Amino acid sequence: MLSPELISEARIGCALEIASKKRLLETLAELLASGHPRLQTETVFERLLERERLGSTGLGHGIALPHARIKEVTEVLGAFVRTVHGVDYDATDGEPVDLAFALLVPEAANDEHLRLLAHLASLFSDPAIREQLRAADSPARLLQVLNTR
Repeated sequence: MLSPELISEARIGCALEIASKKRLLETLAELLASGHPRLQTETVFERLLERERLGSTGLGHGIALPHARIKEVTEVLGAFVRTVHGVDYDATDGEPVDLAFALLVPEAANDEHLRLLAHLASLFSDPAIREQLRAADSPARLLQVLNTR
């Protein structure tokens, strides 16, 4: 189960009309920065983009896990978006991405964020979970599905 500090309904976008990878990352940056006094959307977006330049965080099966280290946070923060239509994301399998979970981790983060990434990758590898996420009709339902394990 994901902690309320990590992700809440306020940082979940459901059935959004997004047409590009750039806009998807901007939306995730907006969600991550919202309500956090030390985060600016532009800074978060730049960090996520920098990480993408190292290699796509598209896992396949329509899933992306963009993430970045950022000095302005002391705890891991997450945001989730389900798009109406998938966007070209340069994923390993070439499939468009319609489910994206973004993470911001403190610069000094250790194995904790790697364990969290592994947990999320495992969660998203389950076809039943992906199906439930795609069928969810509200941020509350998306959060409920994300917390199934």
